[in-house]
Amino acid sequence: MNKSVKLHTHEEAQELFGLHDANVKSIEKEFKVKLTLRGEHINISGTAVNIKKASGLIEYLLEAKRTGQDALGKLDLAYLIANFKKQKKVGALEIPSSGVTRSSSGKEIGPKTTGQREYVEAIKKFDIVFGVGPAGTGKTYLAMACAVESLKKQEVRRIILTRPAIEAGESLGFLPGDIHEKISPYLRPLYDALYDMMEAERIEKYLETGIIEVAPLAYMRGRTLNDAFIILDEAQNCTAEQMKMFLTRLGFDSKAVITGDMTQSDLPNAKPIGLLQAQDILSEIEGIKFIYFSGSDVVRHALVQRIIEAYDKSNRKNQS
Repeated sequence: MNKSVKLHTHEEAQELFGLHDANVKSIEKEFKVKLTLRGEHINISGTAVNIKKASGLIEYLLEAKRTGQDALGKLDLAYLIANFKKQKKVGALEIPSSGVTRSSSGKEIGPKTTGQREYVEAIKKFDIVFGVGPAGTGKTYLAMACAVESLKKQEVRRIILTRPAIEAGESLGFLPGDIHEKISPYLRPLYDALYDMMEAERIEKYLETGIIEVAPLAYMRGRTLNDAFIILDEAQNCTAEQMKMFLTRLGFDSKAVITGDMTQSDLPNAKPIGLLQAQDILSEIEGIKFIYFSGSDVVRHALVQRIIEAYDKSNRKNQS
């Protein structure tokens, strides 16, 4: 069976096929179809079911190009392929035409999935937002993008990034260096995201002047954080006491985003998880929003989504 999809321009064909036809090769492999360029048309051959899925993706990619959206990266394409294979509605996969901010290299940064889009909208609307879900769903990265954009627009005067320095298999006491050197590995992911979005020279200046602060959660005790965008990362490693302490630091004209993955807590079994308790106690409070991500929101390597789904399936089986 065959189907033909019409192209408007030569640039559409170039972008659709990708460098060294990488995009087309991925589509052919994942949908088990054959794609051939014939003049102004792309011919798709294969089974009826596979042609329907592949042509839906191709038409979607062409429409995104025609409405002025940025070119898709490798991870974007992998996400779309995974969802079209599951025959999800195209409307649910809409990629926003504008991002949150731009990286230091000028690349647009923004949500790529429905869950991510809801997350970004919640951050704009609510003063306290919890982003809960598996690794690779962009919880911290998008929160950082929102924080950087708020600073650029002078909606806040500073950004505060924090996470609990919980021991994950190693004791802090046995790590080399002073306290700052000991906690540096725990804060590295926050620095990595930050350096993606701002020039290194500006970051260093902001760190020196306190416009950007990166510190372990323990350093938040006793403070009132006014006019700030605060991100608490890895919140599944907060105790109940630490979570309450952090949430009550919020001052005037401030916004807080708390991110975590319930399945990756390093707290001892006897310690209640602060993120879980906050979910039970605060979910009905006006002004606080919980956003829950799933494996379909993962935008890392395609295998990461499959790994998460396999673990979820195993957990459900063990609980039944």
